[in-house]
Amino acid sequence: MDKGILNFELTTLKRPSALIPLAMSIAALGLVLGHIALFGGARQADEGAAAHLWQLLMAGQVPIVVFFAIKWLPRMPGPALVVLGLQALAACLAAAPVFILDL
Repeated sequence: MDKGILNFELTTLKRPSALIPLAMSIAALGLVLGHIALFGGARQADEGAAAHLWQLLMAGQVPIVVFFAIKWLPRMPGPALVVLGLQALAACLAAAPVFILDL
């Protein structure tokens, strides 16, 4: 890959609107894995604080991703698409344990 393109992608990835959704997805994944490690993967009768925090982290990143897409896709479509792909991958990884284990 060309060093110029890689530099643009890294510069775009350093933007707060690019990093915050990634951090939120990683936090949501850590929350789910930590909850599974502490309490097991059995379904609970009532949603606890961990479930509500996970929902807030996942839903809270949507407006930030939309802002990023509106601001950076017209300016730098290639690097912005790479970042949006990373954000989508991180969100899918955070949601995977919830759907796989039916939590």
